[in-house]
Amino acid sequence: MATTPELRYPYLAVEGPIGVGKTTLARLLARRLGATLLLEDVQNPFLSDFYSGKKGSAFQCQLFFLLTRYQQQQHLVQRSLFDSRMVADYLPRKDKIFAYLNLDDSELVLYEKLYGLLMENLPKPEAVIYLQATTPTLQKRIRARSRDFEKRISDEYIEELNRAYNHFFFHYRDTPLLIVNTNDVDFERDPSELDHLIAQVNRLEREVLFYAPPAFR
Repeated sequence: MATTPELRYPYLAVEGPIGVGKTTLARLLARRLGATLLLEDVQNPFLSDFYSGKKGSAFQCQLFFLLTRYQQQQHLVQRSLFDSRMVADYLPRKDKIFAYLNLDDSELVLYEKLYGLLMENLPKPEAVIYLQATTPTLQKRIRARSRDFEKRISDEYIEELNRAYNHFFFHYRDTPLLIVNTNDVDFERDPSELDHLIAQVNRLEREVLFYAPPAFR
């Protein structure tokens, strides 16, 4: 039986744009590390309207996600789950990526006030894995999972979102960051790659590292 690997960062977050595979990887890492799994609550009643382009839905959708993420993080703090190892499939700060992509200037004024009040004192992960992929790869993976509301997402929006994520993490300095090229790897089909990935995370100091796993065969 394989031994459980050690991870130098007890609280690890996995991030990336829609379709990149962050939730799948977070589940695999939590199982491999014997860690608590924290999944983002994506049940947003305004999401379908947003992808359909309904007027006003972007602001409703954004505020719902902001409040939900805040409540989830507060609940975790109260339960002292940060005392144990944890892998999350989101970084709370990524909320701003969507806000600045989708809200107009007047909506951003209110959003920024709420964001500052809610998010400023939340605990941060100790290291972050950012999963990167080309837009065609994201489009292919989104189509493959055939979620009804995702069928309304335009290729243009996926491209804009992918650029926004790359811009955000190009400037990200809050924690050690591992950027992983996922175009040619499938961690679910090739779980042996997990230990290589964990080894890369353990190499992180206060820096950014880039990792390109070997292509899946």
